[in-house]
Amino acid sequence: MGSRWSPYDNNGGTCVAIAGSDYCVIAADTRMSTGYSILTRDYSKICKLADKAVMASSGFQADVRALQKNLAAKHLTYQHQHNKQMSCPAMAHLLSNTLYYKRFFPYYSFNVLGGLDNEGKGCVFTYDAVGSYERVGYSTQGSGSSLIMPVLDNQLKSPSPLLLPAKDAVTPLSESDAVDLVKDVFASATERDIYTGDAVEIVVINAKGIRRESIDLRKD
Repeated sequence: MGSRWSPYDNNGGTCVAIAGSDYCVIAADTRMSTGYSILTRDYSKICKLADKAVMASSGFQADVRALQKNLAAKHLTYQHQHNKQMSCPAMAHLLSNTLYYKRFFPYYSFNVLGGLDNEGKGCVFTYDAVGSYERVGYSTQGSGSSLIMPVLDNQLKSPSPLLLPAKDAVTPLSESDAVDLVKDVFASATERDIYTGDAVEIVVINAKGIRRESIDLRKD
């Protein structure tokens, strides 16, 4: 029996986000694949949605691009109505609603949203494909997430959400240490995941603004 046509594809790739006391680091690799073929080695999976909100997405990149355009249009409407940029928690809610609205024919995208909240603290929101989301101290999505998440759990030790009173989810690392950790986990994941590689794009959001950097990974 032949393979059936599918409206979806998985273009691979891995995204990571870490929130600190006054910063947020979002990173993603730049390889886009299908099956055993590499389509491009220089594709950015990170999209700036607002001044203090950045989204990284893995999965089906055609759906990711459609989602980014949808969010950009809604954010433009918000700016005209309220004469200000949307905050990161507000953008997180908008993204959840946008994904849930398409739940019967979902965007095949797995997203992490990072930025600064209204108090200037780092925040990370992690999603499934139909809009269920949670604010966390760190998260990862994509083909290398099963390799990276145990390392983040070991290094960052997020407090249990069952603890009372609730503990802050931000990680104890300094900004430079968080960037170094991101570089290490991507270098490790690239060794074992064929869909992650080529380069990692790192975006740091803090009170000064947004800073980008990139380092090379394995090309094979």
